[in-house]
Amino acid sequence: MGAVIFVLALLFGAPAFAAEVIVKDAATLQLGGVTYRLEGIDAPELDQRCLSEFADPAACGVEARDAAVKLIGGRNVTCRDLGLDPVFKGRRIGACTIAGDGLGLSQRLVQAGLALNADAKGRFAADEAKAKSERTALWKGCFVAPQGFRQWDKTAPLLGAACRDDRKAATLDVLFPEMPARPDGCTIKGKLAKRARITGNVGVYQLPGCPSYASLIKPTRWFCSEDDARAAGFRKAYNCRIGAKR
Repeated sequence: MGAVIFVLALLFGAPAFAAEVIVKDAATLQLGGVTYRLEGIDAPELDQRCLSEFADPAACGVEARDAAVKLIGGRNVTCRDLGLDPVFKGRRIGACTIAGDGLGLSQRLVQAGLALNADAKGRFAADEAKAKSERTALWKGCFVAPQGFRQWDKTAPLLGAACRDDRKAATLDVLFPEMPARPDGCTIKGKLAKRARITGNVGVYQLPGCPSYASLIKPTRWFCSEDDARAAGFRKAYNCRIGAKR
């Protein structure tokens, strides 16, 4: 009987048991040892930079994560497993809900201006439009969609009320910095690299202790763990095998 229940859970999606929630970024949770990308949304990467409403550089990825933690408020979260994430390797897609809340966490984050609608059917499009019109959280500043940041696409549309066409070049310098700020606790350096595409990746990462770690003075991305780097499509540098620290 137990095997039958397990198979049915795989087929129809099983809620995770209540466990300590670790918010990795505003769209990624670790629950009971499983990492979930929240369904239907996209949120700033932890190392993503934006402009504030006052046109100052802002660590919007960290700010969005911290706001998501505050939104959850220490309450239990359950996630219905919707299967493997086709984009972020090694992660699952989760339909997650905060205990006592009638709406899903994905919708709550879009309503709070901390995430964008990424649902093909536009389930959260109205919530995004409302957050945008009310200049909530991300929308009061200037940013690029997380997908544009991950692809390091300097032609991506600028979003938010603080964007100015006459300051576009300066804005792009902030959003795609040559020397990106390192989030606390994130010591893994990532660099976008065309040669990585041979192995189906977008870039290469270096751990502290790797031979080329110190010489990589202009990383494109910072990661807090190898799992995060691999999930984003980066592979470990081939000369980074012995003596490196995670």
